[in-house]
Amino acid sequence: MTAAAEATAPACRWPSLQHAAAHCLALRDPGEKVATTRAAAAQFFSGGLPLADESNWPAIPDPAVVGRPDRPLLVPPRQLAARGLGSDEGRAAFLHAIAHIEFNAINLAWDAVLRFPGMPADYYADWVSCADDEARHHLMLVGRLADFGHAYGDFDAHDGLWEMARRTAHSCLERMALVPRVLEARGLDVTPAMIERLTALGDAPTVAILEVILREEVAHVAAGTRWFRHLCEREGREPRSTFRDLLRQHGRGFIRGPFNLDARRAAGFDDDEMAALVEAT
Repeated sequence: MTAAAEATAPACRWPSLQHAAAHCLALRDPGEKVATTRAAAAQFFSGGLPLADESNWPAIPDPAVVGRPDRPLLVPPRQLAARGLGSDEGRAAFLHAIAHIEFNAINLAWDAVLRFPGMPADYYADWVSCADDEARHHLMLVGRLADFGHAYGDFDAHDGLWEMARRTAHSCLERMALVPRVLEARGLDVTPAMIERLTALGDAPTVAILEVILREEVAHVAAGTRWFRHLCEREGREPRSTFRDLLRQHGRGFIRGPFNLDARRAAGFDDDEMAALVEAT
């Protein structure tokens, strides 16, 4: 955590991890959400934040409700202006888009902690770790965005990640299949090409940030794989055919190639699942 984030982090003591998740999820100010996320994760991993009992689980919010600022303005993807990486404005817009994804990913991780009772303790630990990573990624990106004279909220953005969160709010299995393994995994596919382009432009600071994000996102997608397969086993469903069926039902418009086969295999995808992704494009 940066010194600035530590200065704004509240001295909170929640009765459980799920109460902390509800608090972090509801926060609208990005700086406060990031700082509080990092404080909650540190408290959890130091042993100071127990899991809630199902009898004392906090209220689970409507999936349409999530804490975020008034800006960026959310628009359909086709309304977002296309900008090249060769200009400072284009580079800033790119950084803003990634910062927005990471901000949404903080909410997604906390929502996974709060929305689905009855999972093993390791499931909650995985998504707390993910929330902490995403908060750190957002901080790095916002810091680099400031180098170009911009702040989070200066550019429009879209709501694709949270739209899928709404669609899968009824099912942890579907959430694990479709959010980490489809939408968030898209970063595994596109980031290497972005790193290559930015390296050619001599933008070493942005490249360094993207390399951290790419490395850590493999673990986040792998967590989705792990818990998707756990839930398939628990519900008596065959994972490969279930994943294929979910792609047919919900994947239209969200799946695009080419795919980073090495990174996806490191995140737990097998050849049958990769073939299903290709068929769904």
